[in-house]
Amino acid sequence: MSRLPWQSAAGRARIIFFGLSGLLAFAPRSTSAIEVAAGLRVEVVAVGIPRPTQLALGPRGHLVVLSLGARGDAAAEIYRIDPQQRIPVDGTWLPHVVVPFPQDSRKTVFGSLAIDPRSGDLFLGEENGNRIYRLGVDHRLQALVIGLDHLLGGSSLTLDRKGRLVFLDYASPETHLRSEIPVPPSLSALIEDGYLGPLVYRIDPREDRPLPRRADLLAPIFPRGAAPSARSEPLWRFIGVAAMGDDLVFLTSVGEVLRLGADGVLRLLTRLPGGHYHRTNLTPHPDGSVLVCGGFQIRQIFRITPGGVVTTIASELGDPGGIAVDGAGVLYVPETALHRIIRIVPASAR
Repeated sequence: MSRLPWQSAAGRARIIFFGLSGLLAFAPRSTSAIEVAAGLRVEVVAVGIPRPTQLALGPRGHLVVLSLGARGDAAAEIYRIDPQQRIPVDGTWLPHVVVPFPQDSRKTVFGSLAIDPRSGDLFLGEENGNRIYRLGVDHRLQALVIGLDHLLGGSSLTLDRKGRLVFLDYASPETHLRSEIPVPPSLSALIEDGYLGPLVYRIDPREDRPLPRRADLLAPIFPRGAAPSARSEPLWRFIGVAAMGDDLVFLTSVGEVLRLGADGVLRLLTRLPGGHYHRTNLTPHPDGSVLVCGGFQIRQIFRITPGGVVTTIASELGDPGGIAVDGAGVLYVPETALHRIIRIVPASAR
């Protein structure tokens, strides 16, 4: 990457070279503590990335890494790593993009990430906030969606196979559902029934519409119409979403994995081992399964087949964050506590 001038215009990120992270020493750590399933091996891709939490594969196969930074003086730092170069890459010397705190917002860090495979634009969600931003290839930060009630980190937003942005919220009659009058007809029935539970939205970010979009005036794709019956199984908070073909797969805070079909019906796919799931991440695998990273307390990665069979891919990870899988089935994971990126490689690859 050629050197670019510092950019300080409002709403624009800036490129820095050899910033504070370049002054910190991150000693390489062994991967021997990580337990992986038979036929897999672990390699360290990059070290010296301060607190990496999310990642995604960009249009050219590069890893786009969302970092919380070393100093906590920005909403995020963005690193780009070529996994084909000699590894491990020393991230302390990589140029990176610093995303400032939005001027019209609280000092909320970005905890969720998705990338448009066509344009390369990044979608960044406030962790425990209520806004989603788009960071274009010109490094301009733009509010895309506002008015959410509670946007979590991890895989709380994703892109489906048609390039539409899917994101999760949590509603209650006292907050989100009464934030605007009038509300869409799809929410009126929920208000009348005192709905307490997840809302799932989907927008096309390429539509020619005024921005930012207001989530409190959007019709959710789930639930549709009346709220679920009080006699039905309770709906816990949705904390992660991934596209599985034309369907969507959700992870709840109690480890339930549910599948939403094109018919709008939500079905239980499986249940993961018990534990506290927080800042979790989901991604589809090329073989049709879904991979789930259980977060910093679970410290495991699970594979779920389309039929709901659960196997453990890896255990004893160092605060694992986002996950991404390439076409060869190679899995990339940031270990936040260890300031590094690893990959889990099938024996048949490379």
